[in-house]
Amino acid sequence: MKPLKLILLIFIVSGQLVGCSTSRQYSKTEIHKAGGKQINNTSQSKNIRAEKSDKEKTERKILYTAYLTIAVEEPDSANQMIEEIANKYGGYVNEIGTHRSVIRVKSNNFDPAISDIEKLGKVRSKRKTGKDVTDKYYDYKIRLENAREARNRYLELLKEAEDVEAVLKVEKELERLNEKIDRLKGKMNRINHLDKFSTININLKKRKKPGILGYIGIGIYHSVKWLFVRN
Repeated sequence: MKPLKLILLIFIVSGQLVGCSTSRQYSKTEIHKAGGKQINNTSQSKNIRAEKSDKEKTERKILYTAYLTIAVEEPDSANQMIEEIANKYGGYVNEIGTHRSVIRVKSNNFDPAISDIEKLGKVRSKRKTGKDVTDKYYDYKIRLENAREARNRYLELLKEAEDVEAVLKVEKELERLNEKIDRLKGKMNRINHLDKFSTININLKKRKKPGILGYIGIGIYHSVKWLFVRN
């Protein structure tokens, strides 16, 4: 095959892929607007794809994260307990430090793990967040499917290449597509992992013990507190 003809085929493939991508995005928009109802398209295949995608979108991808600040007697001892809590709830230690530790636990054990960590000392602050990445995840999925289709088309073109120049042009496109596929797979795998394992960030503060005068001051405070504060 002549290089010019091969280049024309590459342009045709690229044009088909753009059309394919637009079609998939349009179907996704239709599903969103339909609000879960079946879309009355003339094409039965569009209905099947829409119903399948709509079913997938009900599987939400929500990443839960907690932030706790706890005053403890000994941070090192607290870290040992934190590691045990991670193992107890099917997770693992992501980071252990004197002042900050991070663990991940199975998402269905998120709240019980937090309750156990709170028992390690006095809780100074606590915050929980949930980030919905469902749309981002399924956008990656559509782009991954399109990239795989593109790679299959270029593999067919590679079989028809008859000279070194043509082979190099196609292989360059295949290399680009393989890198794109790996990136998208990596992003999807990370979302799946963080959906399965929730993250708990723990800031450890060493609890300060009052001296002799401090204890006397605390006693006096509790003795006269009722003069200033009434329930």
